[in-house]
Amino acid sequence: MHVVMLLYPRLTQLDLTGPFEVLARFRELELHLVWKTMEPVRDASGLQILPTASFETCAAADILFVPGGPGQVALMEDAETLAFLRRQAASARYVTSVCTGSLVLGAAGLLSGYRATCHWLSLPQLALFGAEPVAERVVSDRNRVTGAGVTSGIDFGLSLAAQLFGEERARKVQLQMEYDPQPPFPGGSPASAPAELVATIQAEWTDFQQQREAVSRRAAAALAAEEQRFGS
Repeated sequence: MHVVMLLYPRLTQLDLTGPFEVLARFRELELHLVWKTMEPVRDASGLQILPTASFETCAAADILFVPGGPGQVALMEDAETLAFLRRQAASARYVTSVCTGSLVLGAAGLLSGYRATCHWLSLPQLALFGAEPVAERVVSDRNRVTGAGVTSGIDFGLSLAAQLFGEERARKVQLQMEYDPQPPFPGGSPASAPAELVATIQAEWTDFQQQREAVSRRAAAALAAEEQRFGS
């Protein structure tokens, strides 16, 4: 099975590499890192990742995957990328994401009528695209599987693997990876963190979140206009 994993400038690499590490351990899966060109893609922190295929040369996806990151904002209005995702999703067995990658799927019209999740700071924006926001680590709705923020990519990968190959094999990989989270501090989600810490994070990200929401609203309006134009 072909797993098409989208690369793009200023993605969050752990959104991509967490699921990649899990899924690469299943020999039935062939993973493709895909962007418009074959040039190195620089993530939000400067790490460079090499694509293995371009939009033109990429195999048809059995599993389509979109990671999140600051660069996701631009993708919501990137006609070439959105068209690529729609083409790939048309025949994919699963359409998936981690973090704000779900907003890109939403902008492509691929989450309308589905339950989905996202990074907690951006979760409400899913509703702009007709999705039902769900504050859970991993959300599966029919053939849509979405993970919450950043580190949930490993949970996402294991959950998807269990759907594909059964829980026993997924458990083996979990143990091989020694995935047994015991964070040094409590409060890694807004549900468990002190309210004042949540407020601090929200305040620090206010400007960027306002930008992201503005672009989400524009992308949602553009999607609605396109659907009305083509009668879908």
